[in-house]
Amino acid sequence: MQGLLHYLYPPRCLSCDALVTEDFGLCGTCWAATRFLTGLVCDKCGAALPGEEDGTPILCDDCLTIARPWARGRAALAYDGNGRRLVLALKHGDRQDIARPAGGWLLRAAEPILQPGMLVAPVPLHWLRLVRRRYNQAALLSREVARRAGLEHCPDLLIRRRRTPSQEGRDRAARFANLAEAVAVAPRRAPLLAGRAVLLVDDVMTSGATFAAAAEACLAAGAATVSVLALARVAKEP
Repeated sequence: MQGLLHYLYPPRCLSCDALVTEDFGLCGTCWAATRFLTGLVCDKCGAALPGEEDGTPILCDDCLTIARPWARGRAALAYDGNGRRLVLALKHGDRQDIARPAGGWLLRAAEPILQPGMLVAPVPLHWLRLVRRRYNQAALLSREVARRAGLEHCPDLLIRRRRTPSQEGRDRAARFANLAEAVAVAPRRAPLLAGRAVLLVDDVMTSGATFAAAAEACLAAGAATVSVLALARVAKEP
């Protein structure tokens, strides 16, 4: 049956629709245009760093100077080239199918920071934005990560207290100010956090302001530690 389906509906590249050999895959051209963050990366934010990875945690300049409330962090892709196109298609193009392979990319990136018994949760959308978009792309990603890792998933752990304006065009200070106290733990989910390690998942990390607001909410509600995981990491300006 699977062979017949592939004959009638041959697998197509997630990005350009070219024929590929497996479902939910990228063609060679699109794979080459997608920059996966492997090798030496910042242990807090997942940004790519020069040098070779030797197992010793290292921080980028930003994470040495900015107080990050989370313990460790990773990202699967660089937010450029085809990585950016995939994220935007998932976020704004109703391409929910991208979440399935992205879950595998995220899991590979997250392996060094996963802990047994971790609670996996997405960064939340405000309910008005959720109604308009119809889905939370971060929740699709966190569900895939939790399923593949065999961890508990709580898609409604966090809520947005207020609808924050877009972060686009804001500098770092403005991004953090925009998110201040905007995220909280849903009261009925608070008991899940007591003494737990939490993994927060989002589609993109830029300044880290959104992750910071979510991590602070989890820690204030009793989480033992918080780590973060993004599908894509925006490169720092040189």
